[in-house]
Amino acid sequence: MSPASPSASAKGTRNDRDARDTPPPLPEPLRVAVADSHTHLDMQSGTVEEGLAKAASVGVTTVVQVGCDVKGSRWAAETAAAYENVHAAVALHPNEAPRIVLGDPGGGWSRQGARAGGGEAALDEALAEIEALAKLDHVKAVGETGLDYFRTGPEGMAAQERSFRAHIEIAKRQGKALVIHDRDAHADVLRVLREEGAPERTVFHCYSGDADMARECAAAGYYMSFAGTVTFKNAQPLRDALAVAPLELVLVETDAPYLTPAPYRGRPNAPYLVPLTVRAMAAVRGIDEDAMATALAANTARAFAY
Repeated sequence: MSPASPSASAKGTRNDRDARDTPPPLPEPLRVAVADSHTHLDMQSGTVEEGLAKAASVGVTTVVQVGCDVKGSRWAAETAAAYENVHAAVALHPNEAPRIVLGDPGGGWSRQGARAGGGEAALDEALAEIEALAKLDHVKAVGETGLDYFRTGPEGMAAQERSFRAHIEIAKRQGKALVIHDRDAHADVLRVLREEGAPERTVFHCYSGDADMARECAAAGYYMSFAGTVTFKNAQPLRDALAVAPLELVLVETDAPYLTPAPYRGRPNAPYLVPLTVRAMAAVRGIDEDAMATALAANTARAFAY
């Protein structure tokens, strides 16, 4: 081997990296069209047109584009205005609130859409812009909001909870669905919803609770949206939750570019991969994929009022 040649280990590392970066192939199309109830087109490769066309080619004909900060929420609203089959959700991600108030980067969602470390006044300013966007007809939801104890420590929890409560009120004032991000915070998310009074249509995005929590959500009429995580080998508690959730309260999503379903975990996710999750969900429920897709399509339209 010449000095200029890459070592076998370097080649292996590069090949592994290339494989991880390669989009998975198109799945077999669904016979009944469904919606991706939660995606981030602005974080995916390619154009919006390309992403929507690829999704539509396998039966994913509608997407809900979700904002995570002020700038991303503006983009979501503008994109929904431009494309008939895109609906917008606008919000400050739970990790965005501490960044705005304290200057804490949190989960790294921010695109400098609001002043970092600007205190409570900066949070009020950002929330006012979110409410202005939520008034638009093509904005169907307020979210993703909620609590995230994975990335934000105790110093940021007060800002997160204040922001969450404000988003709940915005959703109720504007008559929009509420989309919840709940990470390692199940009990507190449910507590805040009880204390504030949840909007009529409340969606737990990327549902991560167990069967007992699913029963509690069902009793309250909350929708539970399942992502590619339900296909992961170590996710039996999620499958148990899906098995007991009322079918009329179940949605499907990608959370793309994250949470790519098996067998492509770790590779780039996009709305066109929804069929993989739909088929896994149908298997858990013991129904055929057409029945699963029919329920998912109706539920998503009802949850987001489109």
